[in-house]
Amino acid sequence: MLKTALVTGASRGIGAAIAKQLTEEGYQVTGISRTPSPELQQLGVSFLSADLADTAAIPALAEQILAQMGQIDVLVHNAACSVQNLFQCVPAEQVRRLYAVNLTAVVELTRALLPSMLSRHSGSIVAVSSMWGETGASCEVDYSVTKGAVLAFVRALAKEVGPSGIRVNTVSPGTILTDMTAPLGKETLDALAEETPLERLGTPEDVAQAVCFLASPRAAYITGQNLPVNGGFLCI
Repeated sequence: MLKTALVTGASRGIGAAIAKQLTEEGYQVTGISRTPSPELQQLGVSFLSADLADTAAIPALAEQILAQMGQIDVLVHNAACSVQNLFQCVPAEQVRRLYAVNLTAVVELTRALLPSMLSRHSGSIVAVSSMWGETGASCEVDYSVTKGAVLAFVRALAKEVGPSGIRVNTVSPGTILTDMTAPLGKETLDALAEETPLERLGTPEDVAQAVCFLASPRAAYITGQNLPVNGGFLCI
């Protein structure tokens, strides 16, 4: 029987790279996004349409997920949004959406799907955090808060569900070349690459490799940990 994997925010960027890599490693992958990726569908990835900012709909979404997938062996929380502005200037609706997608959806989707893992004493959960969740970023205060909270959530949950055979980990990407970082502009991106010890910015595939490692049996004795994928930009 094929192992199953659920990836949120799977239609593009890091999420698409994760879904593709898991498929290549033999998982039956389902992605959650507002719109599907035709390219990934051709590879066999199925999609469920959902807006994770609508957190009240997550219990019903979880029922739909389990009805379609049967069981979930790997759960990857990747969906996220960011806002770049002075803390006091971020519009209230953008703040609400950011906290809903980046944090509440992670917590509540896990809460809804965890019982099925507990019943089988098996499962791996990987959340995509950020190096800004580790150190904080000016003009991305709310984003940093949500990503830092995800780190705390994962560490606490790993202690609770470890005796039930479930592993919970995070990866914390640095600056990755995706649609989310494109608004920074070439000059800023070049400066960030110059500050990075490996002298380049990351790719979605760099993050996908780390996620898939933590999700796999190769990481069978790793839980409650954070794997930085930042080219050495932040060493702690």
